[in-house]
Amino acid sequence: MRKTVLLAAVAAMALGAGPALAKKQLVIVVKGLDNPFFEAIHQGCEKWNKENASSEYECFYTGPASTSDEAGEAQILQDILSKPDTAAVAISPSNAPLIAQTLKTANPTVPIMTVDADLAKEDAALRKTYLGTDNYLMGKKIGEYIKKAKPNGGTICTIEGNPAADNILRRAQGMRDALTGKEGLAALAGEGGWTEVAGCPVFTNDDGAKGVQAMTDILAANPKLDAFGIMGGWPLFGAPQPYRDLVGPLKDRLAKNDFVIGAADTIGDEVAIARDGLVTALVGQRPFEMGYKAPSVMIDLITGKKVADPVFTGLDECTKDTVDTCIQK
Repeated sequence: MRKTVLLAAVAAMALGAGPALAKKQLVIVVKGLDNPFFEAIHQGCEKWNKENASSEYECFYTGPASTSDEAGEAQILQDILSKPDTAAVAISPSNAPLIAQTLKTANPTVPIMTVDADLAKEDAALRKTYLGTDNYLMGKKIGEYIKKAKPNGGTICTIEGNPAADNILRRAQGMRDALTGKEGLAALAGEGGWTEVAGCPVFTNDDGAKGVQAMTDILAANPKLDAFGIMGGWPLFGAPQPYRDLVGPLKDRLAKNDFVIGAADTIGDEVAIARDGLVTALVGQRPFEMGYKAPSVMIDLITGKKVADPVFTGLDECTKDTVDTCIQK
């Protein structure tokens, strides 16, 4: 009898300890799990977990299967906010207005921040801070590389991702501003010597194959095109061999700056592509750093500490001549 009572007491203690041992979730919601850029954020999140195994908090990474599933990301955010163990959320909005509306409807009581991509300026009050790239500066640097290669201007096509992704729109604006010396132009029609060709910008929904196909179509329609400004590395890291097949015949033109490609990111095969002279310059983000820092920023928000807004991570700039030293170690 005594043994039975003791076992019952132990079982009761174990059951009681269960909820207490459950960790509070610091959730990172990304645009899609099919993108190696976001997998780097995941790895940063996992490193934080390993280094903080005894913490009451746990970094949890999630998102829709595809970066093109904007509604799926909004639904995941809504579901996450309804869970009692969610302590804070860092989200990379694929469709900034949609995510803003989701937050307004959910009216969350836990801290919300953005990572990698921000909400539009008019919705900034819905989140506490933004952690990630200075996207305007990133686009500006891409524009500076293109302008340095072709100072007299020319024709250009901009390759973008999701039409409502605030981070990509800011990059495109930074590039246009750098090319023209003017601010706020929605399209280029000769300013600074630069003209965006018909059909551009092209929105590819972060799909590498679509990006390469878009470049192929634009080149077929504009064989004397002078430049591409690629606001995300999707064609390079998402479809590296088709990209090589397309750009390979243009390698000599690239070497002479007769043709210019400025592109975002330095992940996957991108640096190797730069080494082979198949892109003029890469301006890369630091997604691992974003995933690693996000949990600490969320904890600061939870505990009421003052957090800067924005919190910028750095940029890596790579050309054929600097590929061995350009990436932050």
